[in-house]
Amino acid sequence: MAEFLERERTLENYWRSVILFGLNVASYKFALAKTLIELSARENQSVKLEELAEPFSRHVVEHLTKAPKQATSSSSRFLESCCKFADGRLRKDQLIVQTTKLGFNNVIDAFHIVNRGEIPIRFFVDERQSNGGIRLTDELFQLRERLQFGNLPQEIEARWRLVETAWQLNITRTALAVDVDGEYLVISKNERRANLTSCRDALNGYQKGKCFYCFTDISVENNSERLADIDHFHPRRLVELDVPLRLDGVWNLVLSCRECNRGIDGKSSRLPHRRFLERLDTRNEFFINSHHPLRETIMSQTGETRQERVRFLNSAYETAVDYLIHKWEPRVDYEPAF
Repeated sequence: MAEFLERERTLENYWRSVILFGLNVASYKFALAKTLIELSARENQSVKLEELAEPFSRHVVEHLTKAPKQATSSSSRFLESCCKFADGRLRKDQLIVQTTKLGFNNVIDAFHIVNRGEIPIRFFVDERQSNGGIRLTDELFQLRERLQFGNLPQEIEARWRLVETAWQLNITRTALAVDVDGEYLVISKNERRANLTSCRDALNGYQKGKCFYCFTDISVENNSERLADIDHFHPRRLVELDVPLRLDGVWNLVLSCRECNRGIDGKSSRLPHRRFLERLDTRNEFFINSHHPLRETIMSQTGETRQERVRFLNSAYETAVDYLIHKWEPRVDYEPAF
């Protein structure tokens, strides 16, 4: 996480550190994050737990209907209440009461904790003892004004889908396979494949919302002029040349602005300059330092240790050079984000 924040200590990247690098024993952090995104549109900073309970429980119930396992523990009175509401055994007002009583016991304290320490930026302050709720901070409202804000809801949702799927399937490192199929990450187990989440949404946070090559801002919103392209660092043209590399693996996927990927002087099917190989390693290590399933996917594709992964990338690059010869780099480089 320290390396992730090393070059860009922005509000959105502190937020991303919570979503991508915080420990997950239940999905409550994601539900609270989506709730905070909603509440950032209001003017009043003070939020009673009863007010927090409606959107918080709504987000949990929405996911419970698709993925019943929302925690690593075997039982949860709060999740039991959400299940009862989902199948009609509990009224909405009763769910709000139960959420207020049970839903926030740990998540409010743990939200800003990453790698066993609290991040220096807070998006809310705990006022349960003094005021019966939380107080939204100026940093949360400022986050809403940032260019990257529109990407954050999709990044939360993608991360949530990854975590709950791993819990639901009880995935181990050897059983997991995540690849790209068009614009989606797909998960494979026991010869069955299913769409997991949007590839753009899952990758964007790890690139801090920047083009992998030139570091201009990109978007994961479908109607945006900045919508990112999904690019293979080692081009898929190598498949046509029968090069034995697993090019559709997550390790080889990056997000690029359209200009870099397919503009007049874009990368197209060329190989990036070698200086970008270190950047790919850094980006992949962001995955490794977060929690599965993408962590296990990258390690299974490239190596268990950092030394093995560096060797793998160098070997893959040398192989690609032998076939493609020419290298590409962007016309413009913005301030590095990682």
